[in-house]
Amino acid sequence: MTRTPPTVGQGSRAAAPQPDVLLDQPVDHPPGVVAGPRDVDARTRVDRSDAPPGPVGGDGPAGVGHAPCHHGEILQGIFLDSAGRPCRGLVTLPVPGTGTTATFVRHLESPAGHLTVRPADRDKARRAAALAVAECARRTGEQPCGGRLALHGRVPVGIGMGSSTSDVIATARAVAASFGVRLPPETVARIAVRAEQASDPLMLGTSAALFASREARVLEDFGGPLPSVVVLSCTTGAGRPVDTLALPAPPVRAVPAYEELRAALRQAIVTADVGLLARVSSESARRNQPLLPKPELDVLERVAGRAGAAGVQVAHSGNVAGLLFDPATPDLPDRLRRAAGGLAAHGLRVGRSFGI
Repeated sequence: MTRTPPTVGQGSRAAAPQPDVLLDQPVDHPPGVVAGPRDVDARTRVDRSDAPPGPVGGDGPAGVGHAPCHHGEILQGIFLDSAGRPCRGLVTLPVPGTGTTATFVRHLESPAGHLTVRPADRDKARRAAALAVAECARRTGEQPCGGRLALHGRVPVGIGMGSSTSDVIATARAVAASFGVRLPPETVARIAVRAEQASDPLMLGTSAALFASREARVLEDFGGPLPSVVVLSCTTGAGRPVDTLALPAPPVRAVPAYEELRAALRQAIVTADVGLLARVSSESARRNQPLLPKPELDVLERVAGRAGAAGVQVAHSGNVAGLLFDPATPDLPDRLRRAAGGLAAHGLRVGRSFGI
């Protein structure tokens, strides 16, 4: 089978890893946007080696893969698929520059499934590596083998930023790069869901999509990215980890309401309407309250109103949250500082602002 070289930013042999950024460290801001106070609890940081991932030994070629993380969801609920069947779905809010870099070295003499992983507790990444090895071996006609996986990144864990999905996708891309192939996004999605039961659509690229997180399929591709927006990040629930898989599903009777939000989001993307995007995000946050209550939501909305934010945004299965601002808002740096102070005054830990 002809092997297709991996695209830049997904996976490559001996490629230099893309830098990653902590939530409380500088990211690319739109002109005139300043950062809010730093205050991310060190307990939310991933305990990973700070050494560059590079080759880690072995007797086969090394592959490197990268995957981003996200800042929770703009919209999450229950929707109709193309067959009219109710299905859980979500639309994530990307975080530029932050993610996981994985390096995988094949051990050609080791049996399939014999994998060493650094850090050793990354069980989902381990499962993803085994699945990706089997898939790549099938595509190339080579024998499945063992290998060594190293993960490098500083995505906060358990607060709804897709840390495990970032690990899993970076791993799949690194394995594919070590075989000299590129796995299609839909294949990576299937590997991710098999490895972690529910996945975020971080493998899909820049176009916003409504993604069935437990079925590895796109319910709707919106045909373009989310409108440009500035996000002031914070954490709710004292940054405590959330067990995503234990959360209840929205009731089926809520489908019509979520379909209205889906249509509104589609319109917001087509027209680049930040205000409409923020209204969808705020309503989705409110509708998620019975499933994962956030006592701080009222505070978020009050501070947003006083600071002139367009709306609020939350991780529907985590504790990261934010205020959404139109980049064209007058006096935006002052408004961001005022909003950061208002959130901190109510005991919320405030991170950086970032733009998409």
